[in-house]
Amino acid sequence: MKRYNITVNGKAYDVAVEEVDAGSAPVAAAPAAPAAAPAPAKAAPVADGTKVTAPMPGTILDIKVAVGDTVKSGQAVCVLEAMKMENDVNAPCDGKVLSINTTKGSSVETGAVLAVIG
Repeated sequence: MKRYNITVNGKAYDVAVEEVDAGSAPVAAAPAAPAAAPAPAKAAPVADGTKVTAPMPGTILDIKVAVGDTVKSGQAVCVLEAMKMENDVNAPCDGKVLSINTTKGSSVETGAVLAVIG
């Protein structure tokens, strides 16, 4: 067994590598534990309405609705850029947009409230 330190995107990892003889049968490696994926944005009912939250950290590229607009469940509320991909953040319910809690160009974290629908 040989141990190596590997740095990927600025994060250091300590890995162990086992050398296998050419004549031996291949051994299936245990799958690496996947990184915890962020939970999808869920509607969190509040007294004033339903929150539309960011499903992952990223940058707001566009806001598709305005305060007072009527939206349908599944309609795009804003566009979030994460990992160089554009992701629509959709309304979790039908209703009227009560507030927009972000701006174009803003950096947001997972769970940040982007808008409230009532």
